[in-house]
Order: sequence, then structure tokens, then C-alpha cells
Amino acid sequence: MKHPPQPPPDPTQLRALAVRLLLEDAVEHTPTSGRITALAHAHDVTPRTVRRWIDNARANGGTYTPAGRPHFELTEHMLDVVARWHGNVTRAHLELKAEAKNDPKLPKVPARATFHRAVHRQLNRGQLAGLRKGEAARRRFDVFGKRERHHRNYAWETDHVEASVKVLIDGHIRKPWITWFVDCANDGICGLSITPQTPSRESILVALRDALLTTSEHGPFGGRPQRVRVDGGKDFLCKTVGEAMDLLGTELIVLPPRRPDLKPTVEAINGAVKKTLFADMPGYTEAPTRPGGKPIDPNPELLHFEVFVALLLNWVREWNTEHTIKDLDGKTPAQAWAADPTPIRTVTAKDIHAFTLERLGKPLTITSKGVCWRNRDYFAPWMVGKGGEKVHLRYMPHHDHNVELYEPTTGQYLGSAVMANQAPPAVRRELDRARRRQADELRRRQEKAEKSRKARYAAVNKGPTQRLDAITEDQAIQQLRDLGGADLSTQALPSFLPLPAPTDGWAVPRSRPAHSDHSDEDDQ
Repeated sequence: MKHPPQPPPDPTQLRALAVRLLLEDAVEHTPTSGRITALAHAHDVTPRTVRRWIDNARANGGTYTPAGRPHFELTEHMLDVVARWHGNVTRAHLELKAEAKNDPKLPKVPARATFHRAVHRQLNRGQLAGLRKGEAARRRFDVFGKRERHHRNYAWETDHVEASVKVLIDGHIRKPWITWFVDCANDGICGLSITPQTPSRESILVALRDALLTTSEHGPFGGRPQRVRVDGGKDFLCKTVGEAMDLLGTELIVLPPRRPDLKPTVEAINGAVKKTLFADMPGYTEAPTRPGGKPIDPNPELLHFEVFVALLLNWVREWNTEHTIKDLDGKTPAQAWAADPTPIRTVTAKDIHAFTLERLGKPLTITSKGVCWRNRDYFAPWMVGKGGEKVHLRYMPHHDHNVELYEPTTGQYLGSAVMANQAPPAVRRELDRARRRQADELRRRQEKAEKSRKARYAAVNKGPTQRLDAITEDQAIQQLRDLGGADLSTQALPSFLPLPAPTDGWAVPRSRPAHSDHSDEDDQ
């Protein structure tokens, strides 16, 4: 097997090494005249030239630095003209030539080729692209270091991405939006939400709830992340999302705007879903066009929103379980997740039921119409018999048809309620049945109490009456215990205590003698 030829050694590096060794020998007072002659012979130069190399190294801190050929340098004014012409070097050169021709005091402008070489020497490719097309074009030439992956749930990244596909929803053409949370350690998609309109904090909360649960269809990914990286969007910085992160014990890292390089994992998935899924769908908005910008197929058969959602969820499943990644040693995200021994701080659906919802500030009162919020009444069958009680209301943003209610002091979940004018017939029938059950239960209790209140006596024709519902002493004591009765001695006041027995020497009152027929005589 033939190896490719190696490049010849760089003479400049060889000179720098030889000069550094000569300087080290000079420090140790070692004669160097013979070595100078040998070095001059090796490089086919005179000893005087080698001594100039040594002087150059001493002048540059011990490192041989060849001066190189002199080059034409652009002035600040010339660079400003190039920037004003948005990187058009030829047009900037013509303007500078005209200025120098009209004003002899200005510096001389070289030939166009020399000017072009000077521009490309002083401005790199990224700077020229930025002058021509802006910051986005300049960033294409930047170099970004690879971020360390760490362990699972060490960091998540989240973002909104607009699908490059037009779909049908209720007869209207829309471009859906996707919000997802991605684990940076293995590129696994932990959770997502899909909306046919511009996303909001609602989309974030739904996707966050989906990502936290390990029992969702995107499992086994999930659990509580240590940190979540977000951009500067106001929906990611809203109070509800911040409270959810605080309750999770998750650090919210806010990245500067327009810096996709700081969340490369989710940006890579944004690009992957576009190339591997959207590009194959009808209605793809970035498909090639005819001359003039007209689409090749002006009337494509657009997908319905439900079909789009099903295809996207299937793509997410394939990405997590079938797509292999080179940086993960050829493993899929699911395999990399399973091979990670880091413990998962799991949460349950009951745990995250409340804090991913917005909470109303003050408690509301249950009235005969239910709970009134935003001039709308909400009711549920479980409210029957609870009129006058206070409740805390939580809701999902933009979902006014349904609310969740909690006990205001303990935070215990009571149940959901629906808007009165949007309640389906089944809920209304359940409400009627709940009212009837409450009424029947009250009637039964009243009848039972009335029955126990009435005493039954045996029919007699003489002597005292006798109750028919007589019970034994043990039964009476047991019933008292069931009713919460207690021993009367345990309820005695502390001031009523028995006196101690008299001791010897105490004067005690004499007991009065019993009255007799001779009492008068004794008195006489």
C-alpha cells in the first residue's frame, strides 16, 4: 500500500529551530562559530546571513520571525469606502482612484489587483460576507467549539420552529408551529407540542408537561432536567414558565437573541426535520420554483392538520429509536439514554398537574351558577352541595372552555369545571344526577334520624310503660362510642377535686345528731 507523499519541510520552521538552539548554546557560553558555519552551509547562505537571523530572533523575544515582503496596507478611509459600497471592492477602488486624482494630498491608490489583494488580506471571508449580506451571512464563516454532552438530563434545549409545510385546518391554509424539548446528552426529543397558529406559553407548558413524563409516548426520555436553555422570547420568559422551572428546581438559562450557536442541539433537529420530513410533503414552501418564482405545482393536495401531526409523531419516534448519530458512537438516542447510568429524577402526572397551569390571584366563591371568571360561569357535578366555599382557579392559557379548581388553603385538587354555555349534554345530565343523589342522601338521613328519634312503647292496661327498643348496657356504651361520647369523669373541671382525708390533730365538725322524741328533754 502506497502512502501519500509527505510535504517538504518548511524552511522557515527549520531556521527558527536552529536559531533557538544557537541562542540556548550562547546562554551557556558554548562556542557557536562552528555551528554558525555549519548552519550557513546547510541552508546555502553565508554566516553573515545566519547572524542576521540570530539578531532577528533576539529582537522578537527569542523567536525567529522573518519580515516577509512589504505589502500595501489599506487606510481606515479606504476600509470605510469598501464598507459603504457593501463589499464591492472594484467600485470602492474606482471611487478612491477618482478622489486621489482630484486631491493630490491623498495617498496614492495602487492598481486594482494590488487593491483586491490588500482587501482580502485585511478583511477575512466572514467580514466581507457581512459587508455584502449582513450578520447572518458573516456567521456562516464562524467557528464554534463543540459543547460537552455531559449526562442525561444535565441540560435541555427548547425552541419554536415553523414547519415549512402548508396544511389544511377547518378549510383554512396554515403553517404549523412545533415546540420541543431536546436532551443535549443524546439528542433525544423528550416532548413536543404542535399548534396550527403562532405558539405561546400554552405551547411551552404542553410540551414541558410531555417532556417531564417518562410514561408518555416519547419515553423513556423525561424526568427533571438540571437546566433548560431558552432564547430571549417573551413567551419563554413569562411568569408561568418561570414558576414551573422554579418548582422543578431547574435553572432557566436565557441565551442572547439571534445566537443559534448557543443551542446547537435543537437547531440541528430543526434542520433535520426540514430536510428529512417536510421536504417530502406536499405544500413544502422551500421547494424549487419556476422562473419568476411560480411553484412547479400551483395546486398541491395539502395534508390535513391531523395527518401532519401523525406523520410528525412517527418521525419523532424514528428519530429517537432508529436514527443513529455518529457522535454517539453509532447509537440511537434511545440506546444512548439507556446506557447512561445517571439517576432520573422522575415526576408523576399528579405532581405536575398544577404548576404547568396559570393561577388566578384571588380565591373565587362557588355560587348557585358555579364559579364566575371573566364574566363566564363554570360548573361541574362535584360542586353540588359546596355553594359558598372558596376555591383557587388554574387554567391553561387560551383554553377558556375548561378550568381546574383547588382548595385555597391546602392546595388539594378538587376537580375540573367546564364553561356553562359549552358544557356537553353528558355533563349536564351528570350534574342533574349529582343533584338528585344529594337530595336522596339528605332524605335518607332525615328519615333515619326521625326513625331513631321516635320511642316505641308496649301497650299496657296497668303499671308503668315499657320501651320496646330497650338495649343492653354494652350496646349503649358501644353506641356512645360510635357517636363520639366520652366518660363524664374525663370532662370534669379541674377545680372539682376530692378533698384529702383529715389527719390527727385537725378539728373536724361534729355531725348533727339524729332528731328524736327526747331531744327537748335533754335540752332542758
